[in-house]
Amino acid sequence: MYYDVKIIRSRRKTAAIEINRDAEVILRLPLGATDEYASRLLDEKADWIARHLTQARERVDTAAPFSEREICELAAQAKQLLPPRVEHFARLIGVSYNRITIRNQTSRWGSCSSKGNLNFNCLLALCPDDVRDYVVVHELCHRRQMNHSPRFWDEVARILPDYQTSRRWLKEEGAGLIARLK
Repeated sequence: MYYDVKIIRSRRKTAAIEINRDAEVILRLPLGATDEYASRLLDEKADWIARHLTQARERVDTAAPFSEREICELAAQAKQLLPPRVEHFARLIGVSYNRITIRNQTSRWGSCSSKGNLNFNCLLALCPDDVRDYVVVHELCHRRQMNHSPRFWDEVARILPDYQTSRRWLKEEGAGLIARLK
């Protein structure tokens, strides 16, 4: 399978391969990574790249973009659905938070700032309840751990022992939804 690879070097510690919503392959590398390392990594991950690139191309070809009206409706639904879940899980986790914002993000399901501001993707209104809860718990656990360390994942698992099922749903089904936010 032929594909172009966009290489981005930055002050990161690890390499990552990403297939974006436009079916582009992006290789993110630490500044000191060699071209030989990049080539070897792409060879090792060729099957993964081919599989995910095929899926991404299918989504790009078949997904009808959401209209502005649909996005506004989804944001309104999310504004009703998410705050009560945030409040519920914040109490269980024992954390506080500041503002909740709903956005039509094309690369994230949620985020948590160091000030405790929570941002959620309006597309969560289309996700199953357990997936929505996972994203809420994930972001609230960042109030305890502002990273994705084992301690962070232990926090998530303490509240949602089966969180990996929801995480897998987002990876498999969520990309198709995000692809429609063009």
